[in-house]
Amino acid sequence: MKKALLDFCWSHLDERTERLKKQGDELRESLGSETKSSAGDKHETGRAMVQLEQEKLGQQLLELDATRSILNKINIDKLSAKICLGSLVKTSVADYFIAISAGAFKYTDGVVYCISANAPIARLLLGKEKGENFVFNGNAQSILEVI
Repeated sequence: MKKALLDFCWSHLDERTERLKKQGDELRESLGSETKSSAGDKHETGRAMVQLEQEKLGQQLLELDATRSILNKINIDKLSAKICLGSLVKTSVADYFIAISAGAFKYTDGVVYCISANAPIARLLLGKEKGENFVFNGNAQSILEVI
């Protein structure tokens, strides 16, 4: 199960990377057409806006690199009684895979939420063990299993 979850996270990351690369290509193309077709202040404003978008895109690509390094650190074969990066946690309310924020992984028996270690619920869970209780958003929950 953890292998499928990790693969899901990698797929999510790869899709985001491809989407950002495509946007980068479109911005480069847009910058080239701005140079050819415009004149005066409109031209400068258009170029500045495209360059701002390119800077934002560059920042997002850097964040994806950081996310990639987090996924590279996950060892799904490591067993730990305490919740850590790479843990699959079953609680009385929901199941979580502590890795990156990749959304809901749906499978035949239900849903596992792939969450970042920086997510509020993950910060509550990290370091806890099976049988411990915690309160999240005013709801008392129990940790049923740590895989």
